[in-house]
Amino acid sequence: MKDKLVTAAKIAVSVGLMWFLFRRVPVTDVGRVLSHANLWLLIVAQLLYFAAIATGTFKWWVLLRAQDIHVPYPRLLGIMFVGLFFGNFLPTNVGGDVVRGFDLARYTSRAAEATISVVVDRLVGLIAFMSVAVASALVATYATGQVQLQGVGIAAIVALGTLVGGFTVMLSRRLRRQVERLFRFRLLAPFAPLYGRLSDALTAYRHNLGTLAGAYCISVTVLMISNLVNYAIAESLGGGIPLLYIFLFNPLIAFVLIVPISVGGLGLNQSAYVFFYGLVGISAAVIFPVSIVMQSVIYIASLPGGILWLLKRGQKSEGSTPAEVPIEMEP
Repeated sequence: MKDKLVTAAKIAVSVGLMWFLFRRVPVTDVGRVLSHANLWLLIVAQLLYFAAIATGTFKWWVLLRAQDIHVPYPRLLGIMFVGLFFGNFLPTNVGGDVVRGFDLARYTSRAAEATISVVVDRLVGLIAFMSVAVASALVATYATGQVQLQGVGIAAIVALGTLVGGFTVMLSRRLRRQVERLFRFRLLAPFAPLYGRLSDALTAYRHNLGTLAGAYCISVTVLMISNLVNYAIAESLGGGIPLLYIFLFNPLIAFVLIVPISVGGLGLNQSAYVFFYGLVGISAAVIFPVSIVMQSVIYIASLPGGILWLLKRGQKSEGSTPAEVPIEMEP
């Protein structure tokens, strides 16, 4: 019952936010803009988004090798797509990162390492995104002289500092030992072995700073591709959005979307676009259609994961072994 209520709340948030936005920008106005879209630029945007997913999967592959986990890249790409499908397309309480970790753990039988790899993958990506947002805020404030962007820059700096600080704490052996003391209490004692395995899995990254640096660079590449996706969509709908603003706001929108209060970010994504771009005078009538197309690009990119998931379920129903069927979750 609790899961159903949470799912219903997420659907309500998505519907409510979209209803509010469509009151600001009528459906007929959005439809008029979309009807004049440049189809070829939209195709380019979709292909670029697939390239971003493939590049992000390569980052995950690099991080896994630091833990001596060798998963074929095509298999890992399949796991990534299934995670995207769950995270972006289904109204479930099972997030895409949870599905990725679960599927990888089933495939490798190393649950702790799989979990940590997903967490580190996400953290490194967010740190890269926020560092670019900070740099873009400084450049944009200097280039445009818009004072309101200083607040955006400060918010990005705070987010970056929080992420870096949290990651540093995770990698610190001394601090992890302090946390271990909590498991002396009887209530937490059963979880001590699990914490020990997770802590050991983190040690692999503590001694592979070069791998973390490489993962950071790959994350920046993923962000650059994602920025180009947004720019191609904006240009297909008539343009008028400077690339510098996309470099500034795209990482911040990605950061907002980690808050799981809507279905696949629907509604929250569009609201973030309207809010951030509104700070620099770009009207909702211009940016709202861009956000809708971007949401469609995300959904289309998630469809291969749904196909893979259905195929795996079909193989399982025919008697496949668990190792051959990494995903068995119900939507």
